[in-house]
Amino acid sequence: MKHFFRISLLSAVCLFLCACSGAQVKQYRVKVLQEYPHQRDAYTQGLFFHDGKLYETTGLYGSSTLRTVDLASGKPLTNQRFANKYFAEGSVILGETLYILTWTNKVAFKYNAKTLKYESTVSYNREGWGLTTDGKQLIASDGSASLYFMDQDLKLLRKQQVTLNGRPLRNLNELEWIDGKVWANVYLTDMIAIINPSSGKVEATIDCTGLLPGALQTGDTDVINGIAVDADGNIFFTGKNWPKLYRIELAKK
Repeated sequence: MKHFFRISLLSAVCLFLCACSGAQVKQYRVKVLQEYPHQRDAYTQGLFFHDGKLYETTGLYGSSTLRTVDLASGKPLTNQRFANKYFAEGSVILGETLYILTWTNKVAFKYNAKTLKYESTVSYNREGWGLTTDGKQLIASDGSASLYFMDQDLKLLRKQQVTLNGRPLRNLNELEWIDGKVWANVYLTDMIAIINPSSGKVEATIDCTGLLPGALQTGDTDVINGIAVDADGNIFFTGKNWPKLYRIELAKK
């Protein structure tokens, strides 16, 4: 279930497990290199670059959208709304198709990646949360401790449990494929997990505590949720209803 508040205890427990694990799980914090405007009304669910363009899907019933975004201004260049009954979730482009999951509607949408025209609706028998690709297959999360590897018709190829120090790591949310690993926001925490896609083991964690300064937070500010990497390897983080998007690098804790 989606909630609209942060449970810091879960984040603390995850980080405690990392601290007790020895050297196997690396621990990082974030260093901000540059900040950009981000639409405060964007309840970010999916975030990715493709051919130099920044794409974003936003959620909530009645206000879910598919956007292309101008990085410098944060303003949408295109903005397609979904019917009120849909809660849009993770999104990605694979081949000539842009895929968008929905939370509980049990359908996914296909759009033409070049024109952004709707093509079809596909049945999807899980909750939709995060979505990314390794360039060959789709990789999805559903809020559990599992990643789902699928073909371009959304047929399941394999299911991989994700573990942190031997324990299932639940609440996997927005995903991004970076340098052969799956990066995943852990919902309701300030932690991002870097996951080996073959074994499911978390190889590193990123503590994003304080990334968005308290002075920029309002009653609508929600959790970090948005990971994107551009063609030059620059990594960007944002969150749900955040006024900023950050280009970051990792630093050792």
